[in-house]
Amino acid sequence: MAKKITARQQQILDFIKESMRELGYPPTRREISDRFNFGSPNAAEEHLRALDRKGFIDMRKHTSRGISIPGFSGLTSTVEAGQGLAVMGLVAAGSPIEYFDDKQNCDVPANLFNPTADYMLRVQGESMINAGIFDGDLLAVHKTSEVRSGQIVVARLENEVTVKRYRQSTDPNIIRLEPENDNYRTIEVDLRRGPDALTIEGVTVGVIRLNP
Repeated sequence: MAKKITARQQQILDFIKESMRELGYPPTRREISDRFNFGSPNAAEEHLRALDRKGFIDMRKHTSRGISIPGFSGLTSTVEAGQGLAVMGLVAAGSPIEYFDDKQNCDVPANLFNPTADYMLRVQGESMINAGIFDGDLLAVHKTSEVRSGQIVVARLENEVTVKRYRQSTDPNIIRLEPENDNYRTIEVDLRRGPDALTIEGVTVGVIRLNP
């Protein structure tokens, strides 16, 4: 007999799917708690554990977005062969690495994301795992130089690129590129070093996990 879930657990499962469809990654416990007006993220955690025990989700330990749904990728049926985005190489989720142009194609349409993605990058490293970005993921990037504090960006530091959370410090000349993993350090960039000190290549608009 199939295991049953409560009405609230079904709502949370639907919210997880909604987040994965629209953003490319699952919500955090805090985001679930805020959505359903729970008193604390602990209530969300209890519902997630129940869904995990009943086989509706798989939980990954020690990460805030470590949730996957068996058989559910978040992709819609609009993917058409030959209409996919180009995979433009690697981006580091760790220490910055040298960018290289290694164009491939994947069957993911640009309009799957909002704003529209311009290209994909393959993630190398684990510095962004608490944001639901894992080693080997494909990162959808919207090309822009305009960015708000708190967004996850692809940043170029001279000839190296990295994916981090962008933070404007109280000093307007200092930008902080923050990891989402306590094992990695924040990169501070002093814009007074010159125009090549930091270039924002784009903002991330979604994640595709080929092997959840």
